[in-house]
Amino acid sequence: MDTKAKILDIAMNLNRIGNWAADDYERKRERIILFLDNTDGYIKDLDEAEFKEPFKKTMLKFKKEYKELEKAGKEGPKDPLYWAETMMTWGNILTHRSKLI
Repeated sequence: MDTKAKILDIAMNLNRIGNWAADDYERKRERIILFLDNTDGYIKDLDEAEFKEPFKKTMLKFKKEYKELEKAGKEGPKDPLYWAETMMTWGNILTHRSKLI
């Protein structure tokens, strides 16, 4: 799988996770955690990838923020709707910015 496809898989996972969390975080928690782990694997697969500007800045910022989002998602976010919206926002950002790869 190429780099752009992995970025799009990450973006799709973030949108799925966000939708599930917005719908009913507690009821869908196990599925959310499974997809967080899956997404983390995709991110680690990209550790060796070389990104050009301006996507490089986007990816660095995303990876930093994702660590906190993942932690909150596994512990149970204080505000599930805000957390869900943030996940979907990153999904949309990565989808649109992947055109720069």
